[in-house]
Parts: sequence; structure tokens; C-alpha cells
Amino acid sequence: MTGRTGETGETGEMGETGEHDASARPRTGDLTLYATGSIGMGVWVTVPGLLLLYFLTRTLGVPAFLAGTTLLLPKIVDVVAHPLLGSLTDRRARRTGHRRGLLRVGLWLTAAWIALFSVPEGLSGTPAALWVGCCCVAGNLLFACFQVPYLTTPSDLRIGYHERTRVFMFRMVFLTLGLLVAGVAAPALVASGGHRAYARMALLLAGLLIASQLVALTGVRRLTERCGFRLPDEHAHSARDDIRAAWRDHDFRALALSYLCTGTTTHLFLAAVPFYTEYVLDDRDLTAVLMGAFLVPATVAGPGWLRVSRRIGKQSGLLLSQAVFAAGSLALAASGRLGAAGAAVLVLVAALGTAFAGLQLFAFSMVPDAVAAAETRGRARAGAYTGVWTATEAAGTALGPYVYATVLALGGFVSTTGGRSVRQSHTAHLALLLGITVLPAVFMAVAMACQRRCGLDRR
Repeated sequence: MTGRTGETGETGEMGETGEHDASARPRTGDLTLYATGSIGMGVWVTVPGLLLLYFLTRTLGVPAFLAGTTLLLPKIVDVVAHPLLGSLTDRRARRTGHRRGLLRVGLWLTAAWIALFSVPEGLSGTPAALWVGCCCVAGNLLFACFQVPYLTTPSDLRIGYHERTRVFMFRMVFLTLGLLVAGVAAPALVASGGHRAYARMALLLAGLLIASQLVALTGVRRLTERCGFRLPDEHAHSARDDIRAAWRDHDFRALALSYLCTGTTTHLFLAAVPFYTEYVLDDRDLTAVLMGAFLVPATVAGPGWLRVSRRIGKQSGLLLSQAVFAAGSLALAASGRLGAAGAAVLVLVAALGTAFAGLQLFAFSMVPDAVAAAETRGRARAGAYTGVWTATEAAGTALGPYVYATVLALGGFVSTTGGRSVRQSHTAHLALLLGITVLPAVFMAVAMACQRRCGLDRR
């Protein structure tokens, strides 16, 4: 028997595996196993976001606007698929009592990952863009099969407000470890700029991707056994009804719109880093250095942001991290020509990385809060909410590189093949600099405006 009372943090509830309390505390070992899955997620999100636009324009000879479109169109499939998968995983969870079936389908992601960067050497321009676009579609769908049930797990557990933040703090630490490994290793492995370098990089990181997914499966099982599994509504709903219910939730809608702008900002920044190091700092090898400066602080900032959450709440913490990211982006515009040894650039990038940790922790940990609040109103559709959320995230990961590619195209950026360097116009230089500084600040300001309309913490 599974209890269906609303979450209070005090009332005892029955889970699938016995008695569970809404204030149950997940074990550290189980959280570690679960969070390990975020390493692979970090690899999938970071490397394409960091290198694909650069790979297309600097190695495959794809014009900037076409390259941005190549990365955008597959995400349109994601925006449709994620809510459908969220609704599907709710229906399966009602029938089986868990969501691990779809997680297992997502294990095929490694095959798409390898193919994505193994573009045949004879392909360039439009044919190469078509290859990358098709691999992106397949990979994004497989990633969604893993991501949606994986990120629904904290909403499924019978735990309280602060414990949900703790779950995502563990996930944030491991996610940033994955981001760090991928963000530093991948640029170093492809420094030569050739086709084979990218294929070799993909093969080397493939093992890390699949291993983290397998460990995460064990973590999901142990967490639900320990803390209980909150079944979705007993009554079946269509995918359209599930999506409509999630989108009509005022607080969740404000949170999702805010994260759409936040995700666009951070992925725009990732896509712009290789261009910034080559054309502003005059040293493409500094890509790995800047990614390290961004991600090392993000890796260690999680516990600090958790303390901030306990003191001022998630809503205020999220607004604070958004403000820091916007201010740091604007400051980077003034420091952009300090040179490779400019300490100010590294300090500002470290501040952006610290803010990035808060952006991820607070936004993601508020999704289970939205699900818990919806359950008190008689709707328990964790998968549907997570599906809409991950669709929003997927849109942001595509819009960021697309917006930056559009800025490059408007500035007259010239694409090349084989990693060759060509002289860019003054307008192109100005476009790539404004794209990584002023534009992120504008998007983050919009994110803050949306976030202020969210009242989850007040509830």
C-alpha cells in the first residue's frame, strides 16, 4: 500500500517498501551512486555545447548560421519528445512501481555519442552538417530516455524540502565533476583540430559515459527502496493533459521560463569560450584553462550554496546566483583584452562558475517542490513535470549556441576547415566579444524577471 497524503515534512507515509517519512534522510552512499550518473550527463551536455559549434565552423567548414541551425533543429524534436517521455514514464511507474525501464533504454546513448564526432573525413559543409544533425537527433532522444526518469527520482522520493536540496547538491557536485573532466580534457584532446582528434576524444570519453549510467541505475533503485516511491496519480492521463496541467501551474511555469533563459545563457557562454580564447585572448589552448577556472569553483561551491538555501531559501538563492552571473558577464566585457595572463579574466570566470553551481542547484531542486505543491492540490505527475522541465532545458541548450552562431554570422565571421586560422574582421571580433559578455547579461536579466514571479518558497 502506498500513502498519498500531501508532503508536510512531518507526517509519516507508507512507501512501496514499507514505512517512510516525508523527512527521511537518504544515505550518503546511495546519493553518491545516484549522483554518479550526472558525470555522464555532464559529458553529454558539456562537450557538444562547448565544441560542436567550433567543430562545425573550424574543422568541417560549415557556415556559422548553418552550424547554429544544425544544433537548433534537433532540439525541436527534444521539446516535443521530453514531455511525451515524462507522461510515458508516469504511466509505466503506475504499472511497475519504478521508472528504471526507460533508464535502460538510455544506455544506448554511448553509440550516438561516438557517431556524433566520428564524421567521415570526406564530409564537409552541408553534408557534414547533416551527419552531425542526425546524430544529434538520435543522441538527444536517447539522452532524454535516461534524463527524464533520472531527474524525476528526487520528486518520487518521500523526503522533505531541505532533503530535496541535499539530493540535488550531490547531483550538482558530480555533474560539475563531469563538466570539469569533459570541459578540460575534451579541448586538450582535440587541440590539433582534425577529424581524427575529435573521433579519438569521443572514444576515450565513451567509457566514462556508459559507466556512470550503469552506476546511477543502482543508485536510483537503492534510493527508492530506502525512501519510498511516490506513485503518480492512479488515473491515466493523456500526454496533452499532463503537459497542460504542468504548464497551468503558475509557479512551475515561472520557474521553467526562468530556467529557459538561464540555460540559454550558460550554453551560449560554453559555445563562445573557444572563440573567446582564440580571437580575444589569442591562444586557443586557453580553452581548457578557462573551462577549469569555470568548473573547479562550480564543483566545490555546492555545499556553500546549500547553506545559503537553508538561510535564505531557494528562491532568494537562485536570484542571487543569477545576479552574480549577469554582473560577471558584464565585467568580462571590460576585462576581455587583458591578455592570456590577465588574472582578472580568471577571477571573473571563477565567479561565473560559482554562480553556475547555484543556478543549477536551486533551479533543479525547486522542481520537486513544484511537484509536491501540485500533489497537495490533488495532482501527482512527477514525470510530466520533469518532462516539461527537461524539454525547457533542451531548448536552452540549443538556443544558446544558436544565438551565438547568429551573432557570429551577423558579424561576418568566416568559417574554415581543418582547424586553420584566418583573419577575422573587426566586426566579427566585436560580435564574438559582445556575444559572450553583454548578451548573457541580457538573457540573465530576463531570467530574473521571470523568477520573481515564482512563489514556491512563499507557499
